[in-house]
Amino acid sequence: MSGGERVITRMRTLTTMTTVALCLAVPGAAQAETALDGPNVLFRDKLVDQLAGRWELEGTMAGRKTRYRVTAGWVLNHQFMRVHLKELGKKDGAYEALGGYEALVFLGHDNTSERYVAHWIDVFGGRASETLGFGKRKGNAITFVFEYPDGPFRTTFRWNTRMRTWQLLMRTRNKAGKWSTFGQAILRRAK
Repeated sequence: MSGGERVITRMRTLTTMTTVALCLAVPGAAQAETALDGPNVLFRDKLVDQLAGRWELEGTMAGRKTRYRVTAGWVLNHQFMRVHLKELGKKDGAYEALGGYEALVFLGHDNTSERYVAHWIDVFGGRASETLGFGKRKGNAITFVFEYPDGPFRTTFRWNTRMRTWQLLMRTRNKAGKWSTFGQAILRRAK
């Protein structure tokens, strides 16, 4: 092999090794730099932070007055705000948990799709809980849309900065396309 051929062979070997090294190293580095979601990207949201704590919810749901105990806090490596709603009933003049409606709601954010997500799991079971809600923020409100088989359902969480309360508005659309209020309530800090 002549001197020129040795140089060309070494250059090809060096080029091949450099290419392999770059292929192995760069994807991992690129992913680390551009990761939008995952265990190392915590969900930080000043509006959703306001929901953490203990609340009393009072309002009307499905045409009847209701009252709930609500607790909320960050879970799963600060990826979701877990909201536990438990309907209260009146017994001997005092409100207490007597069964009825109960739900666990996990509010998160999909940074890749730039939208909020809501996993609403309740006493109606797996079939009713299989629909994921997607939300958009506008000012101090986040509106989630759940595309159920029988029609869309909107749930809006609106923060009142002056009163330091949350308003919950739930609307449903029937098969004729008409929107109606399913429920609305106010969440106040528990005493």
